[in-house]
Amino acid sequence: MGSEGVQRGRLSRADLMSLEQYSAARKEFRSKVLEHKRNRMVPIGPNVTWAFEDRLTIQYQVQEMLRVERIFEAAGIQDELDAYNPLIPDGSNWKVTFLIEFPDPEERKRRLAELKGIEDRCWVQVDGCERSFAIADEDLERENEEKTSSVHFLRFELSPEMVAKVKGGATVKVGIDHSKYNYEVELSPAQRASLAGDLA
Repeated sequence: MGSEGVQRGRLSRADLMSLEQYSAARKEFRSKVLEHKRNRMVPIGPNVTWAFEDRLTIQYQVQEMLRVERIFEAAGIQDELDAYNPLIPDGSNWKVTFLIEFPDPEERKRRLAELKGIEDRCWVQVDGCERSFAIADEDLERENEEKTSSVHFLRFELSPEMVAKVKGGATVKVGIDHSKYNYEVELSPAQRASLAGDLA
């Protein structure tokens, strides 16, 4: 179900194109990734988007970083891989880049202060199962005493029962349960099918 041909596991240097190869292939690769991401970007309320990451989205991020920073030495490439590989799902979880967006800088400052702790109030729920709350920002300190960060990294662990249900087509809701930001959405069939591909 949508998971045929999905590559799993961490990226290695062998999976990456050289700067020269990437320069030639970038336009086509980028449009493939953007098409793929369409079913993996989930707006939650007016100011939050979850980007569900997988091997392809992370490969694109790494290639773009190498391109922008002109990194071609083995050690530099490995540093980027070490930074981004933890964002690839492991087969029993979903990994999300969580973006909070307020166009106006003053409002953003005020709202990020109100939304302290929001990253710990994010959840996914497979039909008939308990909510699974996010494990947020592992190894990273993304908030301070005053405010939360506008970018967080979330991991949602799914039990074998949840995995089986998602693969079987059960509905999935995602949401945020924070006193200052409370929204939930049901994933579309296309979104659910894309995310089912992350599960072993």
